[in-house]
Amino acid sequence: MPIVSVCIGVALLLILMMVFKLNAFISLIIVALIVGIMEGMSPIDAMASVQSGLGSTLGSLTMIIIFGAILGKLMTDSGGAQRIATTLISTFGKNRVQLAAVVTASVTGIALFFETGVVVLIPLVFTIAAAAGVPILYVGMPVIAALITMHGFVPPHPGPTAVASVFEANIGQTLIYGIIIAIPAIIIGGPLFTKLFKKESLEVKIPKGLFNPKEFTEAEMPGFMTSILTSLMPVILIASQVIVEIAAPDSAVMPFFDFIGNPNVALLLSVLLAFFTFGLNRGRKMDEIMKSLGEAVTGIAMILLIIAAGGAFKQVLIDSHIDQYISDIMSGSTLSPLILTWIIAAILRVAVGSATIAGMTAAGIAAPLIGVTGVSPELMVLAAGAGSITFSHVNDAGFWIYKEYFNLTIGQTLKTWSVMVTIISIVGLVGVLILDMFV
Repeated sequence: MPIVSVCIGVALLLILMMVFKLNAFISLIIVALIVGIMEGMSPIDAMASVQSGLGSTLGSLTMIIIFGAILGKLMTDSGGAQRIATTLISTFGKNRVQLAAVVTASVTGIALFFETGVVVLIPLVFTIAAAAGVPILYVGMPVIAALITMHGFVPPHPGPTAVASVFEANIGQTLIYGIIIAIPAIIIGGPLFTKLFKKESLEVKIPKGLFNPKEFTEAEMPGFMTSILTSLMPVILIASQVIVEIAAPDSAVMPFFDFIGNPNVALLLSVLLAFFTFGLNRGRKMDEIMKSLGEAVTGIAMILLIIAAGGAFKQVLIDSHIDQYISDIMSGSTLSPLILTWIIAAILRVAVGSATIAGMTAAGIAAPLIGVTGVSPELMVLAAGAGSITFSHVNDAGFWIYKEYFNLTIGQTLKTWSVMVTIISIVGLVGVLILDMFV
């Protein structure tokens, strides 16, 4: 039975990654080939399917992910992220440091990958906490909540962008829905969750020698409006296309907004703008800007490969007609496809640790449900994204990043980080189900 092949494939994926510690890219390719052969494909046909999946996935996502990484890197290296943070903190005041921290992390988190966001904002967390006289985790947990929520829900982050390609979802609508759902998820998983702890339990010692953050002077940093408009430019351009499409779909300007609102074009234009606002206009030479570009691309190379391998696995499921089998099974099911997608992604997340793999694999399995049920593909993306960030523990790199930067024990990390991301995941699912009533 095809469903048995899928279960064996997922189990093998877990064994290769958890027991043998094999690289995720290689594990996914091996599993894709084995599942294809188990379903009657010849080895040559299985490899052809893998190649097709790799090519189609990279073809649709490479520019988005690379341009997103470059934009985040330029914002970091120029001091733009620091400018946004310091301005918002001074605006909100010390009594509202949590709100300032959440807004800062949410805004910068749209452009910055989770790991990059942590590196950029953690030094500011320590500074803010000391200046306001509050425990470090009182500020740090809301910041992390905002970063991980944006990472899981909002394009152009790799996970939701890759899953959107599998479900053939509209990136602009996914982005807007993602931000709508992210707001309550961040508030509940961040500031409200910290209120459950005694203040002394939120105090930690700043680890020594773990990082050497560059502190930009006032003269070195770009202006606030320049920083925030450049970092949000992809969102502005993509959202403009969605707004015009809703308000005036047959207007003469629609082709123009279709072009600038294309995610690839929006991010390309944003990067070109950042070359000037975060680079040349700040006195940086072009070779320095290109160095930042090279470092950004190097940093996300493996992420791209893992996403591509997830696309290969998905293609094998399609070419071996497992997708049709799953469609036939689910055609009579009363379980919401959104809940099913969340459950699949959540199980894989707990087992494998990688949010990207969890989301991509869940999408590959659940993609046929869209044609059967007519559910919104954009909401399916967010259901997979919500599931993919649930209970993170010792098999997830994010767990260790959080633990080490905040100098916590494993027990403290489980009580704060692991519970926090689970709350965000559940709130995200509830948000998806509520939106499903209206879209």
